[in-house]
Amino acid sequence: MFLTVLGCSGSIGGPTSPASGYLVEVEGVAPVVIDMGPGVLGALQRHAVPEDAAILLSHLHADHCLDVPSLLVLRRYGPHSATAGRVPLVGPSGTAYRIGVASAEEPGAVDDLSDTFEVSTWDVTPELKFRDDDDEVALHVRAGRVDHPPESYGLRLTSADGRVLVYSGDTAYGDSVVDLATGADVLLCEASWTHREGHPPGIHMSGIEAGRVAVRAGVGRLVLTHIPPWTDPEAVRAEAATEYTGEILLAEPALRLEI
Repeated sequence: MFLTVLGCSGSIGGPTSPASGYLVEVEGVAPVVIDMGPGVLGALQRHAVPEDAAILLSHLHADHCLDVPSLLVLRRYGPHSATAGRVPLVGPSGTAYRIGVASAEEPGAVDDLSDTFEVSTWDVTPELKFRDDDDEVALHVRAGRVDHPPESYGLRLTSADGRVLVYSGDTAYGDSVVDLATGADVLLCEASWTHREGHPPGIHMSGIEAGRVAVRAGVGRLVLTHIPPWTDPEAVRAEAATEYTGEILLAEPALRLEI
């Protein structure tokens, strides 16, 4: 299983990175893209055929989903449109409506996505199985609710050989993300700010809190992501290192890891 960072800027696209988007590749199955914030589609074109990708959304904030309408245009009218079948689009409840409104041509309208996406939601289907050509499960995905203002999920991805990648999504510190990340080989974890009093509760984590999650969950490697352009990433990494003594990486565009 391979992880490629397409975008990692928190809250908005930054001067050096698109907003949130991550490519997961496993032999024998189509590429999987986790989140698709502004700028991610452009980055995806450098690494995979976008029309082939299944799209998994952690939540429906703009910085995590608003390049999906652009992918819809590419799938409908691009050079591969004649052969592009429907692909999975999975997210929180309301995903079809949220993306449909963003894609609609007129105010108040809702675009029907069903011609190009097979839409499902984590609240109904919290687990997915991606099968290879031999009908063996090559990738298992389990979603778990995390602590962020809209309906939000972290994702636990397990390959056929038992390697585990966990993506925190956007979340505050708490047991839900620790439980989801337990024993992961790689934890791709948000850390949106440095640690201080006065941050609004129930939204994001600091570097210290991301490090605490990694320690409590017993993960193999920690990759810090979703750091906004106005936050010093090295300060966030230094905070995490006060809690977690394993390898800590900062997400950056085109970073590619074997899980």
